Amino acid sequence: MRIDPETVERIKQTAAVADVIGDYVTIKKKGANYWACCPFHGEKTPSFSISPAKGIYKCFGCGKAGDSVRFVMDMEGLGYGEALRHLAKKYGIDIQEEEMTDDQLLRQNERESLLIILEYAKEFFKKQLYDTDEGKSIALPYFKERGFSDATLQSFDLGYSPEAWDAFLKSALKQGFSQEIIEKAGLVTQKNDDGKVYDRFRNRVIFPIHNVSGKIIAFGARILRNDAKNQAKYLNSPETEVYHKSATLYGISQAKNEIRSKDVCYLVEGYTDVISLHQAGIKNVVASSGTSLTIEQIKLIGRFTQHVTVLYDGDSAGIKAALRGMDLILEEGLQVNLVVFPEGNDPDSFVRKIGSEAFVDYIKKEAKDVISFQANLFKEEAGDDPFKKAEMIKEMVQSISKIPDAIQRSLFIQKTASMMRMDEDVLLAELNKIQLKKMKGASNEPQQISAQQYAEVRDLIEPVQGDQTVEVQNLAYYQELECVRLMINYGHLEINPTQAPGLTVVHYLIDELEGTVFQTPLFIRILDLCKQEFAAQRAPKPDFFLHHADEEIQSFSINISSDKHSVSSEWKDKHEIRVNTDEEMLEDLAYKNVLRLRKVYNDQHLQEVLSKLDSLQADSPEMDGVLLEFLRLKEIQKNISQELGTVIEK
Repeated sequence: MRIDPETVERIKQTAAVADVIGDYVTIKKKGANYWACCPFHGEKTPSFSISPAKGIYKCFGCGKAGDSVRFVMDMEGLGYGEALRHLAKKYGIDIQEEEMTDDQLLRQNERESLLIILEYAKEFFKKQLYDTDEGKSIALPYFKERGFSDATLQSFDLGYSPEAWDAFLKSALKQGFSQEIIEKAGLVTQKNDDGKVYDRFRNRVIFPIHNVSGKIIAFGARILRNDAKNQAKYLNSPETEVYHKSATLYGISQAKNEIRSKDVCYLVEGYTDVISLHQAGIKNVVASSGTSLTIEQIKLIGRFTQHVTVLYDGDSAGIKAALRGMDLILEEGLQVNLVVFPEGNDPDSFVRKIGSEAFVDYIKKEAKDVISFQANLFKEEAGDDPFKKAEMIKEMVQSISKIPDAIQRSLFIQKTASMMRMDEDVLLAELNKIQLKKMKGASNEPQQISAQQYAEVRDLIEPVQGDQTVEVQNLAYYQELECVRLMINYGHLEINPTQAPGLTVVHYLIDELEGTVFQTPLFIRILDLCKQEFAAQRAPKPDFFLHHADEEIQSFSINISSDKHSVSSEWKDKHEIRVNTDEEMLEDLAYKNVLRLRKVYNDQHLQEVLSKLDSLQADSPEMDGVLLEFLRLKEIQKNISQELGTVIEK
């Protein structure tokens, strides 16, 4: 069953965004909106705006945006349906559910069954640890030797899987679980020779893996026998419907609130690193579980903080792994520092050796940003060799190029020039080479821009002059952006109530763009949504997009309709200032947007034809046809430009 649309709408209407957010942070009313310090990133000056009228929030610092449902999803680590149920319970709304398709029902039932069997497995492994002679004599001593207290064992649900071939399988089957679901959960495996099924985790201590909301989704297991040379030291659950290793961080459920509170996440390698630090009172720590750090894991951290401190072993392999991970973190826009421990130590052993207070002091003293760390490392490795030094400086600039923020890139270039005693212009030239290479190797799709960036360039959106080619691709993006902005904010309004009553902006734009294919995937999806609504004889209002279940569409819609600063009508009246609103100019805005879109696409085609002309020999049989196409496109360019009042070169 799933929540029916009417109930979803009732939940959203009842769960006022200011009330929901006010349960988590202190909010203050200023004018029509409320403001707060953003709960998603550390700040002292409020930049988190809440609009009760629109039912949305927007942080002008970190960019987080959404409605009451999205806020609960991010704060509590819940899925969309779980967040709706959370709010329904809070406001006493009865959930009305509707029948799902057979395929949807099958997927939901399987997912729920997997979570149930995994929860049962956790309890089974805990019972084996505490209530059996085998667990007490073999597994508990292992945990106690590492200094783990009973409270810590309970907090992380640690357990033990006995040595018997099928102890768990027999227990689960006896409880009524099917062998099929036990296998799908990755709790058993088959022998290659006879096809018999046996327990996957035998004679191993068990580390349950929780998702953000605390549900068991998988297990990690460490072998205890010293003579088992042909077996892996650690064994993980396989990928399942509920467990995707690349998108999971060990300890995130226990750490999320502390990460948000401390506004920094400590990233380590292994299970015991997380547990030891947690027991020492350092709870804002997660592990990549021994795998290479992934984009999905970084995005998960980014839901709770923009600051990451990577804590890795002091050996060369650990340092190289840390550097690879730091570049990925930089690329995602997070701020990252690195701490390396004395050789032979890892976070687990080091915190047990020196204690929590000294450990935190060590981190504060030794944490270095990526450039400072690389500079120190490279100076040692390169010595006085100019060739090695040059290669290492290039690696530093390569790391800087990953940073999406231009100001931060500039500051790191300055820092590198100072540390490495280099001319800043030389480093900038190298950075520009890397950026240019990335642009050439990337797809034609320009990066999305924020609402603030868009506001800065919106008045400058005009077709290129003459045959200039460098900005045509970006102009296509901007004109598509303006088109979807009009549809999101004003699509339901009549474009000219006097001369064309009943003709909405969405109706006009869909008709005029018949046969046009946008080049930006997100805009294609938004245009398709508008077409679907129009086909159902509905003109979508802003709320349709501002409260959309698709996070990317919702966030974009909020960004494109949010202004950090707006001039009040009282101020304009006082100073007798008359400013035409978009609503008053819809016909002109939509008409010119369509013309500019056509001109940009025409200019792109013109560039392609020009490139073809350059590649053809004068006596080529194709020359006449290409020239005719060129002249046709130039005529279109001229006509549209004249209509727009744009002067072009002949």
